[in-house]
Amino acid sequence: MLHGKWACRLLKWFLFIEESILANKVMTAAQAVAQIKDGMTIGIGGWGPRRKPMALIRELLRSDVKDLTVVAYGGADVGMLCAAGKVKKVVFAFVSLDSIPLEPYFRAARQSGSIAISEIDEGHMLLGLRAAAWGCPFIPTQVGIGTDLMKYNTDLKLIDSPFDDKQWVAMPAIKLDVALVHADRADSRGVCQIKGPDVYMDEWFARAATKTFVSCDELVETSAFASEAEARLIYWERSITTGVVPTECGAHPTSCIPAYGVDMKHLLAYNASAKGGGWQAYFDEFIAGGEADRVGQDDGVEVGVAEDLGVVVEPDEVGRALVELLQAVVLEGEPDDT
Repeated sequence: MLHGKWACRLLKWFLFIEESILANKVMTAAQAVAQIKDGMTIGIGGWGPRRKPMALIRELLRSDVKDLTVVAYGGADVGMLCAAGKVKKVVFAFVSLDSIPLEPYFRAARQSGSIAISEIDEGHMLLGLRAAAWGCPFIPTQVGIGTDLMKYNTDLKLIDSPFDDKQWVAMPAIKLDVALVHADRADSRGVCQIKGPDVYMDEWFARAATKTFVSCDELVETSAFASEAEARLIYWERSITTGVVPTECGAHPTSCIPAYGVDMKHLLAYNASAKGGGWQAYFDEFIAGGEADRVGQDDGVEVGVAEDLGVVVEPDEVGRALVELLQAVVLEGEPDDT
């Protein structure tokens, strides 16, 4: 039996090992993506063109992984994965670039029938992630009753209430193998901080997943979260974080408010690529070479933008894009995605 002082020393030694070795979750994007395998279900945090983990998505695009089921409030992340042929199925509430309503590559994949889909309400997705996080097979809800979602989505079932004569929609748990999210700041132990005005559903993506990888714009010391004001911006426990991937402007071309806004100029070029040089040309220019080769490609990022969708193109460029869209509707009868 160990004497008290030796037991105390041994405990301190184990705590040191945990903090100095086991708790260091910093890794590269390649190391994170290496843990994603063919056929997995991955959840992607963010919302449309807002705070998407794009550096991790680009690394995934450079990998050989395929046959993924992707769960997201989607934007260019979903479109790019579809364009690269890595998607088997998309579970989504929407896939949009907001000011460009129809994500071009996701639209093409749907129209060609190359992917399976499960379209649900925004509230359904939240409940599905919560059910997975809480270990429940489903959560009952009134969302969807009386809509065509019940007609076209066979994953949704009506169940009888055990307490009254009403029926409820049973939203099944959305269990994720991996979640990819982006945070403003994180420490090496996996404490992650989101400073924007909306967390979206990122904490539920993290909690619903077996493994959660978080890209962050800044790696900081744990002491940065010591004050009450900073601690309130932490939305999940560090034990949930599997890996931390420091990547400056890691959400580009999407926003990470308050640090930077949407690079609308880049998204317009991305959208145009669907009709111009095609996906391969975009991939070769912006993705293939790795993050190091992207230095200078995020010059459109407006650092310090305070409002969401802080458009980084000049107002006259936005105006021209809107005029072209209206002209296409009036003259051609069909919107031009550009």
